[in-house]
Amino acid sequence: MGSKNKLKRFRENDTFDNVFQPSRSDLVDKTYPLKGNWNTNFFKNNNPIVLELGCGKGEYSVALAKKYPNKNFIGIDIKGARFWRGAKTAIEDKMQNVAFIRTQIELVEYVFAQNEVDEIWITFPDPQIKYKRTKHRMTNATFLKRYKNILKPGGTINLKTDSEFMHGYTLGLLHGAGHNVLYANNDVYKQEGSPDEVTQVQTFYENQYLEVNKPITYIKFQIKDN
Repeated sequence: MGSKNKLKRFRENDTFDNVFQPSRSDLVDKTYPLKGNWNTNFFKNNNPIVLELGCGKGEYSVALAKKYPNKNFIGIDIKGARFWRGAKTAIEDKMQNVAFIRTQIELVEYVFAQNEVDEIWITFPDPQIKYKRTKHRMTNATFLKRYKNILKPGGTINLKTDSEFMHGYTLGLLHGAGHNVLYANNDVYKQEGSPDEVTQVQTFYENQYLEVNKPITYIKFQIKDN
């Protein structure tokens, strides 16, 4: 994508009422106004809130919002030029139950209050294979603690990835810590039993992986209470 196109998308994001782009200091140095108030102040309902972390173009947020009109969906990514597509589609289709936030995933506790979120989707994250990148791996123990702090009791997390490394690492970590693995599949398109939303929604990158017959893996889990 050219820099001109990126700038155009950034400018357009600024005009979308379903896009929020707080600065780091907006979140860390003071209480973000929507924290704890997403349902009352933005969605104007009490429906469950579902996050897509590292949402890319926002395919999951938009597709699930269409599939489940009685749930609210929020895609989060640091790259606003990417989720511009999802935000624009949601506006064109007059969808009231989807929004996007441009911020870093590690700041998620500053955006949402305790027990504010019902479900989390992590779709095709960078596996951060190198050891020195472990701290950025989105299913490491530190990130799981962050998710636990914003999820309601019994809230679920979904990890969908093309990375066998990420799949194995996450399963090992979950079992080792005694978390509740509800479902795990190392090739969702070859093995039966995958939930519909796992196989019926395909991201831009997922389509590329499928073209070269790369297996897509999936885990659904809950973080145990302390």
